[in-house]
Amino acid sequence: MCVNYHPPTPEQFGTLGAFTDLPADWRWPEETWKDYLAPILRTGRDGRPEARLATYGMVPRRQIPPDIKPFDTMNARFETLGERRSFAPAWRRLQLCAVPMAWFYEPCYETGRAVRHAIGMADESLFYVAGLWRDWPEEDGGVSSSFTQITINADDHPLMGRMHKPGDEKRSLVILPREDVGDWLGCADTETARSFLRHYPAAGMRDWAAPAQTRKLVEPSPNLELF
Repeated sequence: MCVNYHPPTPEQFGTLGAFTDLPADWRWPEETWKDYLAPILRTGRDGRPEARLATYGMVPRRQIPPDIKPFDTMNARFETLGERRSFAPAWRRLQLCAVPMAWFYEPCYETGRAVRHAIGMADESLFYVAGLWRDWPEEDGGVSSSFTQITINADDHPLMGRMHKPGDEKRSLVILPREDVGDWLGCADTETARSFLRHYPAAGMRDWAAPAQTRKLVEPSPNLELF
């Protein structure tokens, strides 16, 4: 499953309409990891697409009680969306989001060892991944947001089936065709939403060996006060 990806830079967002008027002080790390801030697109209260900074992982580490063993919620499996306590409420409420990316990372073992591969569009364009979001009340009276990405089985996908350890189940993020993003965000029921959770054609994707991962940030993001 994907636990790390490369979001667009603020300068790249000119090609994605809902992000054309980003606040000047919005910043996020070059690579997105658990508990990092990243931009997402969701439906606002006025019914129109709304850009927002949110924490990667449906349940941020700081929201897990100290007596509970930390757990990961960066990926939500299609098969259990309506069952897992971390995801089911947002799924039932249709709190759907689209996560913009330039590419994401997966391990490929075709050489006999794990090689970090980047996966993106064949034409090198930005793309969206299907996800869920939720809000969290903060002690200062504000509200923060978090998100997860939805994954599906990829055992038979020509590209994504090459990723991960031999013998492990293959999984893939759900890449949304650009023309489907508005309809995904506006789904009126979960059955309609499920119809969007399908594979993107491998012919429209590409993968390449990527440099070693960027060192994870130690300090909290300076954007936390933007929530």
